[in-house]
Amino acid sequence: MPHHASRHLAEGPRVGVRHFSYEDGAEFTARARESEDLHQPWLFPPTTAQAYTAYAGRLIEDPSKAGFLVCEKSDGAIGGFININNIVEGGFQSGALGYGAFAHAAGRGLMREGLDLVVRYAFGPMRLHRLEINVQPGNTASIALARRCGFRLEGFSPKMLFVDGAWRDHERWAITTEMINPVGRH
Repeated sequence: MPHHASRHLAEGPRVGVRHFSYEDGAEFTARARESEDLHQPWLFPPTTAQAYTAYAGRLIEDPSKAGFLVCEKSDGAIGGFININNIVEGGFQSGALGYGAFAHAAGRGLMREGLDLVVRYAFGPMRLHRLEINVQPGNTASIALARRCGFRLEGFSPKMLFVDGAWRDHERWAITTEMINPVGRH
């Protein structure tokens, strides 16, 4: 797929981020199937057309969610995805982040660039104040990404999320707008 800058919500040197579309299903599910060894047991993105349609539909239609694809600028290939779930407005102005790289993009710094773009987009146009990432303690790659992007470890939540058939412990990592913009905004 050729790169179309107008589709990106934000761009860095090597990637752009844009919202999910239903048309991304074939590429997304193929990349997810190629990446099962990388993702499991931490993450289970959709690998079939039907599962993708339901997954993307929630991200596209539910105002408490926002889904972003991290796309390489050189050829438009989807390198990964970043979702903001449980978006709460009002006095809270926050959301919970989840993300995954696809195998062909892992270890190349594309997700770091993409996560930085999504954080800035969330704190800019989305007007959020805080983002939180919940990561299983053994998922060292996700923890390293959170750390590299400036998230701070805030705590530990035993049996927090039901993943792969069991309640799993998670570390809580967070970032606020003041951490990337010391002046902050109200």
